[in-house]
Amino acid sequence: MTNNEKRSQRGEVVHETGEQIIQSGLWYKILIGMALGVGLGLLLSPYGVDILSHFIEDTADKDKVLSTFSGWIELLGIVFLGLIKMVVIPLVTCSIILGIADSGNMAFVKKLGLRIVPYFILTTAISISIGLFAVNIVKPGLNFDQERLTMTVDSARAENTIAQQRFDDLTIPQRIANMIPTNPAKANVDRNMLHIVIASIIVGLALLQIPTETTVPITNLCRSVQVITMHIIGWAMQIAPYAVFGLLGKITISLGVEALTSVGLYAMTVFAALCAMLCVYLIFIKLFSDLSIKVFLNGIREVQIIAFSTSSSAATMPVTIQAAEEKLGLRHEISRFIIPLGTTVNMDGTALYQAVAAVFLAQAFGVDLSLGETILLLLTTIGASIGTPATPGVGIVVLATILAGIGVPAEGIALIIGVDRILDMCRTTVNVTGDITAASIMNKWIK
Repeated sequence: MTNNEKRSQRGEVVHETGEQIIQSGLWYKILIGMALGVGLGLLLSPYGVDILSHFIEDTADKDKVLSTFSGWIELLGIVFLGLIKMVVIPLVTCSIILGIADSGNMAFVKKLGLRIVPYFILTTAISISIGLFAVNIVKPGLNFDQERLTMTVDSARAENTIAQQRFDDLTIPQRIANMIPTNPAKANVDRNMLHIVIASIIVGLALLQIPTETTVPITNLCRSVQVITMHIIGWAMQIAPYAVFGLLGKITISLGVEALTSVGLYAMTVFAALCAMLCVYLIFIKLFSDLSIKVFLNGIREVQIIAFSTSSSAATMPVTIQAAEEKLGLRHEISRFIIPLGTTVNMDGTALYQAVAAVFLAQAFGVDLSLGETILLLLTTIGASIGTPATPGVGIVVLATILAGIGVPAEGIALIIGVDRILDMCRTTVNVTGDITAASIMNKWIK
């Protein structure tokens, strides 16, 4: 089998998985699952309708029933997230290696790398700046109920869960030095996505310098792994509507509406800033790509819906690549390198969210940030967002590291946990849109 035939075979797998997800009408099933999950949660939640109180008078018995029921409806959500987490590392690793190796041209990869890395850094800086501007204009933290703040933080400290969720506290020079993946096996165990991405790029570049007959076993193995992971993602996406139903039902039962409305202004600030970043992407598409805004939006509609529903860039990757190549007409050597790379490196929505959340909590705790501290926050957020795993909920862990750098108690994260799921969905949509925007621009810039 020739290299072109192998690339074609790999493209067929990407196409089949993406087509399976889209043709099954998955996006509207997921939206129905979201609505039903929230509705059921509000009916059962002690902070909502509390329908069980009409049948079970004893509070302890009612809480036990709710806890058991919540565990069961959340089960498919846990299975879904587990499948995504299981394949994200081999999928990203093999996709990047093959994306480089299949190009067959070191000059092309060099040209692409010299453009895409500064582009990713630029868009991340723009997104963070938009977030910082929005949160400093609206100032949602200044209106937060101090009594509720004290109660929530004290409760989080008593449970001792949030404070433990922190990455290593490293200086910027140490972080730069730490980018070298000296132990790829440990990087896999620790799920250090930045190390995994860098190691994958190095392996892919090395394959370009080796005779083809020597590289065949490695590239065949990567193709096989990619095919397998794509199929597993296809299976996971079939249970996505039930997973979303269970996850949103569980969190709504636990927190009710009050946990959402108490930080409503903060959530609206994040949402508005994310919408502004989407507008920046459309401006970039208009100015720097061969696509019209209408064609671009029509081409990525299903991608955005699935990204929003699953909160996972990795789970959306097959649909993203398919949309890039078949609906937007992007070259496969561009899309199959930039999109897997962007899945773990280009996290504009996550970076924006982290900046807004950090400043919001600083305002709530009365921590005044100087201009220098704000600039340092911007740089820290850029560094922290790069290499964030493309799975739901990881942004909260990264946020704990950022908060430590500006003197805000990590327990403050408990204040925004209630709206994190819906904001995770929104920021993942922005992340995926950013990846496909980058691919569209590079498709024009690099001939």
